[in-house]
Amino acid sequence: MVDDQPFVIPTLHARDGDRILLHGSQASRMLRHLESGGAVCITVTLIDGLVLARSVFHHSVNYRSAAIYGRGEPIPASEQYAALEVFMERCLPGRWAEARLPNEVEMKQTTVVAVPIESASAKVRSGPPKDDAEDMAWPIWAGVLPLSLQPGAPIPDTQAIAGVELPDYLGRRG
Repeated sequence: MVDDQPFVIPTLHARDGDRILLHGSQASRMLRHLESGGAVCITVTLIDGLVLARSVFHHSVNYRSAAIYGRGEPIPASEQYAALEVFMERCLPGRWAEARLPNEVEMKQTTVVAVPIESASAKVRSGPPKDDAEDMAWPIWAGVLPLSLQPGAPIPDTQAIAGVELPDYLGRRG
């Protein structure tokens, strides 16, 4: 919260044991707040399907969500490089070994913080629509439209060096 204004900041995260890692610019207000021990609630939601009922009132979504509570802790400069490796390997296993690693200037511009998980709660909704009995005869299709997050075909950078092959960790997608 800044000047009584709450903020929600979309950001990538990586779980490392019993803590969540977050990273970003040294200028980030959120990361400065967490480095100073500030409290945070991290939320993650995956939408699994649209639940289409006979009544507009009973439309819903199937989902999985978690709310994680904790206080930020700075990661010492001597451990930030290793934390970034954990972060990258969580996002795309195998990429750290191939990409150019952060240089000293980039490391000075980057903040990595940990949020030990103090408590968490999860909520799940699954299954078909829950229509009222009087709506069951309504002549409309009802059910679930499943949704999923699947990687698509890799799209090469138009400035890529000719002849560089697709890495195995991307080539197995499909």
